[in-house]
Amino acid sequence: MNRRSFLQRPVAPTAVATGPAPVADPPETVSRYANQQLPLQRAGATAGTLAPYAGAWGAAPAAHLLRRTLFGPTRGEIGAAAASSLSATLDQLLAVPAAPAPPLNVSAADTTVPIGQTWVTQAFDQTLQGARSQSLREWWLGQQLTQGTSLREQMTLFWHNHFVVEFGNINDARMGYTYVQLLRQHALGNIRQLAKDVTINPAMLRYLNGNQSVAGAPNENYGRELLELFTVGKGPLIGTGNYTNYTEADVQAAARVLTGWRDSSANLNGYFTASRHDAKPKQFSGAFGNAVIAPNGAAEYQDLLNLIFAQAETARFLVRALYRWFVYYLIDAQTESDIIQPLATLLIQSNFEVAPVLRKLFGSEHFFDAATVGCRIKSPLDFTVGLVRQMEVAFPPASSVVAQYAHWEYLYGLALVQQQTLGDPPNVAGWAAYYQVPQFHELWINAVTLPRRNQVTDLYIGKGIARGGATAAIDPVALVLALPPTTAADPNLVIAEFVRLMVPLDLTTAQLTFLKNALIPGLPDFEWTNEWTTYAATPTAAKKAAVATKLQAMLRALMGLAEYHLS
Repeated sequence: MNRRSFLQRPVAPTAVATGPAPVADPPETVSRYANQQLPLQRAGATAGTLAPYAGAWGAAPAAHLLRRTLFGPTRGEIGAAAASSLSATLDQLLAVPAAPAPPLNVSAADTTVPIGQTWVTQAFDQTLQGARSQSLREWWLGQQLTQGTSLREQMTLFWHNHFVVEFGNINDARMGYTYVQLLRQHALGNIRQLAKDVTINPAMLRYLNGNQSVAGAPNENYGRELLELFTVGKGPLIGTGNYTNYTEADVQAAARVLTGWRDSSANLNGYFTASRHDAKPKQFSGAFGNAVIAPNGAAEYQDLLNLIFAQAETARFLVRALYRWFVYYLIDAQTESDIIQPLATLLIQSNFEVAPVLRKLFGSEHFFDAATVGCRIKSPLDFTVGLVRQMEVAFPPASSVVAQYAHWEYLYGLALVQQQTLGDPPNVAGWAAYYQVPQFHELWINAVTLPRRNQVTDLYIGKGIARGGATAAIDPVALVLALPPTTAADPNLVIAEFVRLMVPLDLTTAQLTFLKNALIPGLPDFEWTNEWTTYAATPTAAKKAAVATKLQAMLRALMGLAEYHLS
């Protein structure tokens, strides 16, 4: 089965938002108005292994690497990577940038903090939770938008999907901020330390009821999710409530270990109360070598995490999650043996530092194998943030903080209606696209979300989005002006530049013809050449509008291709 077979599958049309009429659908592709799920299947195992990639380095492999590690790489970022080397690009992606400044108050309702100053150090105020939580989400979206050539933001989102906390459930935006900062701090660092720190993070203690767990009445919520979703995983079911990798008795023992921890709203931390802790030994099952965790007070939770990370399956479980996020959702027997197992061994040998594993994966021939290119459906955040980044949409600067946050809020809302709410995954398991068998990330495309995606592209291609007195829109003329003059004057080369930037797969001749007919319907090439060179020589508003209209039609057609939804 061809993993990209859905590109040839006919689907029924449906209506979307009003706007300029689209050109006819291209042959051998899916209509931008498709209303049913698009199946994506893999064509067997890839040929590549974890051997270092030895192919030619240039724009195509650089674009593939950056599409998977950034939110929508720009033409400049791809060009800089292509002009460098794979090793140097990985160095840049894995370098740890300085921590960003905290989120700011942009709401007139928050009279305790001046506009443009942070609220994260202020006392809790229930009446301001809505505004502060929204500020946190907007700020986080802004970090993705301004990520630079760094893997940190993608990894922060990965850990958010892995060690899930829902802002809507913890009712304290300040705790939400400490949680996000913890994920960002360890995003490219040590997974075991992150697991330890997130266990006693106040947001997590509140979210999974660890703050209610006391001796004699241990709460099993966090202990269960720690084993099932965060670390070792379940494995096959071997009996009522028992799995290969842990048993119900292990959940209960873990819950007893974690008794005594509470969250402080005043200090924004987790703290230990010895009188609330079960100080007896905790016996684990044969899945953990019948280990016993001895009484160890406030450090006992670290003993638990050390025990869990001593299990070989923990490393494999974590590597599979990374693989599904960055490469492909199906893991067949060959991928398990040739990719997952060696990377898990490397993770253990690296003392659970994640950077060596990511470097090995992203530098491998497997990662650059043709079967891994363009096989992953973009998540709503990849799609939305990637759109405005690749099209280099100008947003208000930090000096106009209210307008800036207003546009970040709009982008956050666009991802929300596409079913990916930043800060609020649907449940403790994260977004279903990363675990729901057998569809996985095919779930991102459905009768609700595909029209929303088309609306997003239409809005930014057209009049743009006005918020806070500033409008953000795609300026296709500026993008073409950035090309060499001889390229800009040739319609075929203009289309080729946009295709290389925006689409991970080679388009067919018929599809390229379709795009050209959108740019210059039924006209010879020189019509574009004459019109563009005339505009470039003596630009006027009328001439710019004429070429902009043509470029907008071409972009609308290109973003309507099914291939545009892939990375």
